[in-house]
Amino acid sequence: MRSDALAFWLRTPGVGEIRSAPLSEPGPGDVLVRTLHSGISRGTETLVFRGGVPASQHAAMRAPFQEGNFPGPVKYGYLSVGVVEQGPPELHGRTVFCLYPHQTAYVVPATAVTVVPHGVPSVRAVLAGTVETAVNALWDAAPLIGDRITVVGAGMVGCCVARLLARFPGVQVTLVDIDAARAEVATALGVDFALPAAAAGGRDLVMHTSATSAGLQLSLSLLAVEGTVIDLSWYGDAEVTLSLGGTFHSGRLGIRASQVGMVAGARRGSRTSADRLALALDLLCDPAFDALITGESRFEELPDVMARLAAGSLPALCHTVSYGKG
Repeated sequence: MRSDALAFWLRTPGVGEIRSAPLSEPGPGDVLVRTLHSGISRGTETLVFRGGVPASQHAAMRAPFQEGNFPGPVKYGYLSVGVVEQGPPELHGRTVFCLYPHQTAYVVPATAVTVVPHGVPSVRAVLAGTVETAVNALWDAAPLIGDRITVVGAGMVGCCVARLLARFPGVQVTLVDIDAARAEVATALGVDFALPAAAAGGRDLVMHTSATSAGLQLSLSLLAVEGTVIDLSWYGDAEVTLSLGGTFHSGRLGIRASQVGMVAGARRGSRTSADRLALALDLLCDPAFDALITGESRFEELPDVMARLAAGSLPALCHTVSYGKG
């Protein structure tokens, strides 16, 4: 073993640290990746940082290359982009995406990395996991041409969903958030924007990503008769309260969860998770997604950065981590 990598760990809820990470020699089917950038999945990772994963969900919420266990110590994360320094000839020197935690270098099976298309900058490629979530949600939602659709919650996931919907023919998309500053992001994504009080009703479909009771209640109130809310939110250990005494019953409204851990049922027989991730990376050739990259810090700053993101004192959509030369 050789200790030539460093990794970010959550030592206990609210306290992060940098630790040495020993690397094994790559086997014949492995790759050694030197990290260029990683992305912080703000909703999930700050929830993990605060120790908010319910005990009943500890197994379900494990990341592919997680070490340790919730609530900590745990090495967690899944938006990593790097360069293959050792591995099969067809991968050597290629920029790849991997569902790996924040670490300066790592050895994984070659099948665990996906080549980043030449038209996608490495920093934008950290959004692959989030765009993959959006792809899965739209497979679940099955929007139709000409639909009137609202996305409630202008975080990373909501913005990715909104951008993909903007490319559907004839679809009217509105992004709703309590932060008026997100109007500028909505413009960059090619969709309309509204504050909650001004959001239009009569929507055929609402995609909810705010992870709040208020956001879910608003989503229901915006639906047309027999409309559906697709809820992508991860609430963790927070309780959700809804008032269902209004039009929920008479309007035959629906709420359906969408989660990226399984390929959506509509495509499970014809697509693998690898197909879905490759599609997400191809979709990232769209430069509009650069509007979601709103901050960058050095790897060694992660303990402080994660604490600030969790506390809400560091505003960001996708905050990226730079590794220099690894």
